[in-house]
Amino acid sequence: MLTSIFHAGTFYIASVTAALGVSFALGLVIAFLYKLSGIHIGSFAVVLAVLPMLVACVIMIVNGNLGASVAVLGAFGLVRFRSAPGTAREIGFIFFAMAVGLAAGMGFLSLAALLALAAGMAILILEKMHFGDDLSPERELRITIPEDLNYNGIFDDLFQIYTRHARLDRVKTTDMGTMYELSYRIELRDQEKEKAFIDELRCRNGNLSIILGLVQREKNEL
Repeated sequence: MLTSIFHAGTFYIASVTAALGVSFALGLVIAFLYKLSGIHIGSFAVVLAVLPMLVACVIMIVNGNLGASVAVLGAFGLVRFRSAPGTAREIGFIFFAMAVGLAAGMGFLSLAALLALAAGMAILILEKMHFGDDLSPERELRITIPEDLNYNGIFDDLFQIYTRHARLDRVKTTDMGTMYELSYRIELRDQEKEKAFIDELRCRNGNLSIILGLVQREKNEL
């Protein structure tokens, strides 16, 4: 498994073809895992499919030269190739593809396949376990009220009945200043009473817009 198909810096067509073929096949597997594990971008999946083969090609070109280490660092610098910030998930898949390409480019095809299999299984298991999902019970509540309604403490009695805690995060004007939008962070006592809670709020805000949903977290960019 830890024996390279390349010997003493000598390359044969069969060995090079095997390395490129295996790296491309593993790249397809990585791209499939990326598409399977969540929301995906089509063009990024294509890049993932060919990235291991490109990295393997770079490693084979510089193999045996004094600048090999510099070239490897340059290859890993490709992680910044995207003009837009990438999410942690996308950056992780880029490193995954590069590691497989590096192993294949150095001739360790079995190691590259084992790495792809082990990391792929780990990704699938963690996805099935919903590892890293936001399980916070907090909800975001947005209530629109008329500009002439004093919002200080107007919903406090309802919050005491229907929520474990509630705090006012933001107040902003809407509709050319004729309305206020109040943004709260709340935790409901009983999910089954969500409709009753909203109906009570509607009686207080004049049946204007009320939005109750999940808290919008910051995008996990790197």
